Amino acid sequence: MADPLHQFQVQKIVDLPDVTLPVVGTVDLAFTNSHLAMTIAFVAVVGFLFLVTSGAKVVPGRLQAVGETLFGMIDGMTNSIIGHEGKKYFPFVFTIFLFILGMNLLGMFLSFTATSQLAVTATFGLITFGLVVIIGIVKNGAGFLKLFWPTGAPLVMRPVVGLIEFFSFLLRPITLTLRLFGNMMGGHIALKVFAGFVATAVVGAAGWFGLLIFPLAMGMTIGLTALEFLVAFLQAFVFAVLTCIYLNDVVNLDHAH
Repeated sequence: MADPLHQFQVQKIVDLPDVTLPVVGTVDLAFTNSHLAMTIAFVAVVGFLFLVTSGAKVVPGRLQAVGETLFGMIDGMTNSIIGHEGKKYFPFVFTIFLFILGMNLLGMFLSFTATSQLAVTATFGLITFGLVVIIGIVKNGAGFLKLFWPTGAPLVMRPVVGLIEFFSFLLRPITLTLRLFGNMMGGHIALKVFAGFVATAVVGAAGWFGLLIFPLAMGMTIGLTALEFLVAFLQAFVFAVLTCIYLNDVVNLDHAH
């Protein structure tokens, strides 16, 4: 059986000269399978949006209906969670949702899934967290610190609860990173393992025992494949939901505290 972790290895496709940057040090600029997967996802998302919007009709076709459904879903979510200011942050939430969804779905067809790489999911987590912090400071100034002073708690407990809130706030990019990374990596490992059982049974490497494991392995592979498509969508949606929740905390800080 092939190593189920081999699919997550970053491999160079086009090797380029290294460059040395101040503070950062030596940087390898090679074009890898990770870059290729993200590039394909980007082109696919842009192409999808172009096809949806270029030939828009009053009575939408199937592709336009899918695009409008995704648009309406994220638009409704930003408005319901963030409120009347949700329109301002809709472009960011919609973009990050589509990009993650595109990489997740393409990972079901390519031999490499970009969102199964910790560096990729960490980048999304840090970008989201950085945006939340910047908006919180710009919009609230020093009042941003009220996020860590829960007025609903008894006065004597506020320092303790506030400290917990502070560390919980710092953990947000980590939870965003690990949730997406863990679900995508774990699902693909399980899928590769059961697919390996199927391959072993087909080539006869397991002998007569292969006749027994083939139906179970094939059934589990089909079921996990369907589940992985669902997880690909749900993980992108959950990331978008959490992004809206974190933005709501700083956008409506005075109303929440």
